[in-house]
Amino acid sequence: MARQLAASTLDRLNKQLIAERARLEAIINDHERDREAAMLAEGPADRSPDPDNVDGGAIAVELETDRSMVQNARDLLDAVTHAQDRMEKGLYGICEVTGEPIPVARLEAIPYATTTVEAARRG
Repeated sequence: MARQLAASTLDRLNKQLIAERARLEAIINDHERDREAAMLAEGPADRSPDPDNVDGGAIAVELETDRSMVQNARDLLDAVTHAQDRMEKGLYGICEVTGEPIPVARLEAIPYATTTVEAARRG
């Protein structure tokens, strides 16, 4: 099913995608920079926290939280890139599951959405 979003709507949503991409890339880059600096500053014992030690357990939880946050940022960045690719191909705003138009309100809330709410609930 073809979908023609107004040029002004596409432009506004594209700007949201660009801003979201920049935000996510900054999160990833900041984390990688901080992690590299921390690795240079720490000793070998710091890299292998003992989970049975209170400090070691806290460090392990912090490391896992950081990994989770960065993985989430990478996953969202993939979704933003996918949405931008769909925009370039003229497929943006069409549900990948049903082929129906995705409501503009959903795209404004989640500009990288590739499904309607109904299709996302089913999937």
